This record gives sequence, C-alpha cells and structure tokens, in this order.
Amino acid sequence: MIEKVTLYLVEMELVFPFETSFGVEKKKRFVLVEVVEDGISGWGEAPVSLHPLYSYETAGTAWSVLEKSFIPFLFKEKIENPYEFHEKIKKFRGHPMAKASLELALFDLYAKKNKKPLREIYGGTKKEVEAGVSLGIEKDIEILFERISYFLEKNYRRIKLKIKPGWDVEVIEKVREKFPDIALSVDANQAYKENDIEHLKLLDRFNLLMIEQPFPADELELHRRLQEEIETPICLDESVCSLKDMKRAWKMKAMRILNVKPGRVGGACEVLKMHEFALEEKIPLWCGGMLESGVGRAHNLHLATLSSFVLPNDISENKRYYERDITYPLFEITSRGTLMVPEKEGIGVEVDISFLEKITLKKQSFPTKSFT
Repeated sequence: MIEKVTLYLVEMELVFPFETSFGVEKKKRFVLVEVVEDGISGWGEAPVSLHPLYSYETAGTAWSVLEKSFIPFLFKEKIENPYEFHEKIKKFRGHPMAKASLELALFDLYAKKNKKPLREIYGGTKKEVEAGVSLGIEKDIEILFERISYFLEKNYRRIKLKIKPGWDVEVIEKVREKFPDIALSVDANQAYKENDIEHLKLLDRFNLLMIEQPFPADELELHRRLQEEIETPICLDESVCSLKDMKRAWKMKAMRILNVKPGRVGGACEVLKMHEFALEEKIPLWCGGMLESGVGRAHNLHLATLSSFVLPNDISENKRYYERDITYPLFEITSRGTLMVPEKEGIGVEVDISFLEKITLKKQSFPTKSFT
C-alpha cells in the first residue's frame, strides 16, 4: 500500500538559453513526484513550463491539480498500480502532464517492486536508443553552425532545428550548404498560418527527414493540405494528445510521422496504446523531449525502447541541458550516437536528494493517513 506522495517544485538553470517560436527559456521550472511504498521510491516528472505556451499546463496548475485532486483520489481509491490509475483517473478532464507525472512514478515503483528495468515492463526490446538533438533559434547563423558542429562531433544521429517566420528557408539553405549530408529535420511549434503554405513548400528541396508541427494544434486540415503538396513527411506533436487524436490525424493523412511525448499524452499507458496502433499501420514514431531532468529523461528512454520508435529521439545526454542534473549516473552518448538504457530496476537512475533539496522551491508530502 502506498504510504506517501511527495511533490517537489524544482527550478534548474539551462546551460544555454533555448529559443523556440514560443519564446526563450533560460530556466526550467517543473514538478517532480515521489511515490513511496515499503521504503521504495518511484519517481515521475511533469515536464511543464512556467507559462502556458506549449500547453495550457504550467508548474502552478500541475502542482494544484495533483495536490487537490489526483493525490487524494489515489489514496481514497486505494490505487496500487499504474494500469489501474490510468483507467480510473480518466474521470478527471485534462491535465495530461500532471496525470503522467503520477502515473510514471507509479510505473517506476511497479518496476522496482517487480525487480525489473522499466523497459521490460513496457515490452521494450532495445538496450540502446538512437539519440538526436534539438537546437533552438540562435542570434546568428555562425552560432548555429558552431552548435551543429559540436553535436555532430559528439555523434548525434539527427539534428533538429527550431524554425519560425523569418528564421526558416534562408537558414536551412545555409545549413544544407555547410552540412549537405546530415540527417536534418525542422520543428515550427505551430508558428505558421494558412497563408504560409506556399512559403513552407520551399522547404521541400532540402531533403529533410520531416517538418514538425508547422500549424496550430487544432489545424489538422492545414497539415493535410501541406502534406498533400510536398514530399517531406509532416510530423505532428501538439496536435496529438491521445490515441484517438492519432487515429484521426492518420485517417485524414495529416501526418506521416508522430512525435510521442508521455507528458503530452497523459502517461505511458497511452503511449503503449499508440505504439500498438503504430505497429499496425506502420507509422514511424520517435520520442520527443521537453527539457526534462534526469527523471523524465530516464522515463523517455525506456519508452523509446519500444519497437515502433524507429527514428532518432530527442533524448540527449544530461549535459546537453544542465551543468548538474538531479540523477546519477549520467546518460552519455556513445560513439554509435546512442544512449544506453539502464539495466537496474525501475528507471535505472538514482535521485541525488541533497542536490534536489537545494534546487527545490517548494516541497509538500501527503501521507496516506491524511486522506483516511
């Protein structure tokens, strides 16, 4: 029986500011969840941001709904495993990242209790996962060239560039001139509108792996229209928050590739359902990143061992984003451009509690007896 759940509101400073079409992030503020049973801790992460830009969820909303709704519900219903949690939490509307943080903590705990690495619980088959890297919008092209060269030297298998109106075709053309043979993709984070379709068609000549989420999340028809007119695969991200969304977008031919983020879709159980559909329809998947700490990074890595995840993932080594992370050992990229999946029980990494306490802005524990 679960004895206690603890929330940590954490803030970590990024090694480099990370700019997308949403804005610039210099620090990452997010919520960690620790679930304790028989002295064993399971850890999860809500990869939210300070402001509602990528999604409506923020560090504040995640903390509030976990405190006031999800944790009390967990105790009152006497939920003991992540599969049961996934089914019963559906009665609450929305808040997928907050739901995912608690579900993932339960999965970590469940795997540890069963003395298995998490990938075995999921049915993952890989022991190492291809790593790609996502690069933000820079002040000038020379800085971008330096960043690309650095990560290519570290053997990352795919470079993804953030784009927005005014930082797109000309930039990619220069990148292709300097790096003609690299695996290259672009991500717009919903930055374009209907009148940009003709402009976006110019990207088709750069031999890109994909164009990710060019239009707003609710504009599937625009994605379908663009995909109909270009050879480059469209990849969706923000548009797909469930298996239902995935099936609809696929039926509409609004995408050919899908970026899967456990936080965005509400946890690992939904990812497993999407994985099965991807296998049936032969849809290439890859795992996206949201500037996670080592906790979220470890969870992503285990999910990326599923056989439908066939493209390089946005799961970089810890030092890509943070000088010091809250977990150990660190994930380091191999000479093959991969990250090794931990073989220890659960997520396979330990949380540095002393460092976590130093960077925690707020902490609150909820013992079972509080709700009985």
